[in-house]
Amino acid sequence: MMDRQELHRMIRVDQAGEFGATRIYEGQLAVMGDRGPHSAQIRHMAEQEREHRAKFDALLAGRGVRPTALHPFWSAAGYALGAGTALLGPEAAMACTAAIETEIDKHYSEQLDKLEASGADPELADMITAFREDEREHRDAALASGAERAPAYPLLAGAIRLGCRIAIKVSERV
Repeated sequence: MMDRQELHRMIRVDQAGEFGATRIYEGQLAVMGDRGPHSAQIRHMAEQEREHRAKFDALLAGRGVRPTALHPFWSAAGYALGAGTALLGPEAAMACTAAIETEIDKHYSEQLDKLEASGADPELADMITAFREDEREHRDAALASGAERAPAYPLLAGAIRLGCRIAIKVSERV
């Protein structure tokens, strides 16, 4: 059986991740504007991330889960990552999305395995299942939009994926 502390860590890290995603897209759109080659697509993904965040915000508040103390850092880091990848070009912005969503798919899948094995918290499991499908769509759309054509794609994607894994581990605890 999963304990309350582990469920709180899941909710905390997922809310932080959705918050970070909204900031990444805000940074990308600030650089690309409305006329970038992928602006409409990014705007759509950003809206879905805002919806995910709103649901996690409500879950956090409703269950008395302490949010991560790193929100100010994730806000600045997410925005900088979004703006920075957009400055490298539209493919780099898509590479950022593909890399992050690859890690989030893995992260959400691991959470679902734990939730399903324990039978704990069907509400959280349903949310994660739905959001994971959106994240997979974002990854696939980013790859279809040329993510792998970004400058130094393997290095860029690898660095972003590593940063994402670190952010997940830190946000679970802090």
